[in-house]
Amino acid sequence: MDTENRPVLTGLVALVGVAVAIGLLGGLAVLVGVKVTGIGESTGASADPSASATFRLPKPSETSTETVPEEATEPSAGAEPTSEAPATGISLSASQQSVSPMQQIDLTGTYQAGEGAILQVQRMENGAWSDFPVTMSVSGGTFATYVQTSRTGPNEFRVVDTDSDVVSNEVTVTVG
Repeated sequence: MDTENRPVLTGLVALVGVAVAIGLLGGLAVLVGVKVTGIGESTGASADPSASATFRLPKPSETSTETVPEEATEPSAGAEPTSEAPATGISLSASQQSVSPMQQIDLTGTYQAGEGAILQVQRMENGAWSDFPVTMSVSGGTFATYVQTSRTGPNEFRVVDTDSDVVSNEVTVTVG
């Protein structure tokens, strides 16, 4: 008769009881699933190296090897803009010549006179340079970042010092 006078309390106790029962059943189901699939056992760990083999990072030596010859050839090119870029301006290079849409494009370079400068990445769009939503800082005379784009075809990039408006050379990466 006491429960008839307190229907809200009775309903709340019943609700808590059902929640506890569902939680226990769910936990038991997860425990059985883990045991059946073998997650966390030594056989699962032996499968991890093959799974991690599909995740590959670019080798830093390849990036630096590709960057150094480009910078070394620029001063000897003889053209006025490229001969000035390494000495007083910003020298920019892209590690990839072509990528798939939304694949990482590594941009690296040197800016000896710009220690601590903030560089804004720009892309050529409809005949004008527009800011790309990526910035980076210069440390030790060098900088590095990456961009991603789904815009297919040739994409021209450059970087600009946000304080002095010094611009780098342009690099072209084909997307698609």
